[in-house]
Amino acid sequence: MFSITFTQAADTLSAAQCVVSGAEAHGCLCGTICVSEQYPLQSWIDEVLPDDVEIDIETEQSFRKTLQLLHQDTVRTLLGDDMEFSPLLPDDDAPLAARATALAQWCQGFLYGFGLATAPARSRVHPGELPQAKELPEEVDEVLRDFAQIARASPGESEPTEEDEVDYAELVEYIRVSVHLVHYEMQKSSRTPEAIANRH
Repeated sequence: MFSITFTQAADTLSAAQCVVSGAEAHGCLCGTICVSEQYPLQSWIDEVLPDDVEIDIETEQSFRKTLQLLHQDTVRTLLGDDMEFSPLLPDDDAPLAARATALAQWCQGFLYGFGLATAPARSRVHPGELPQAKELPEEVDEVLRDFAQIARASPGESEPTEEDEVDYAELVEYIRVSVHLVHYEMQKSSRTPEAIANRH
């Protein structure tokens, strides 16, 4: 599905001294694409790469190449008709606590990216905060509220059980399907006569 693995993305961001995680960065990308299908690669790079950090040319080239591939794969799977999209998360052999943390970070990134795309002039959306866009479709508003709850969640300290694994898998599937729903609803609403008229 993705030519870039979660570990590769995480290592690339770390090498470039990015403060966001791989999951959060991908969530941000998905949130913006749901609103604006033409969201450019460079805009995403500008969001993820720190302004005050200097990196060598080789690291920067690797960073750009990794994000370019991930951007291409995300656009292809999210805009395609085969429902191939899935959030970029650690493999299933990673500890459940690490996967749950990444899932929360992914939702946090999605909320930020969605808010960024719906209100570019607004200040940064804080972790777990709902984007305050006007007249969102009801289905989208519900998904954003669910994502905000997931973003605020933290893994427990007890040993994970099989039930916990099932719950995690169901959450991932819910997020996967919900992102497709948000994308569909936002693109549908952007094509209404009222939305088109407001652009002029």
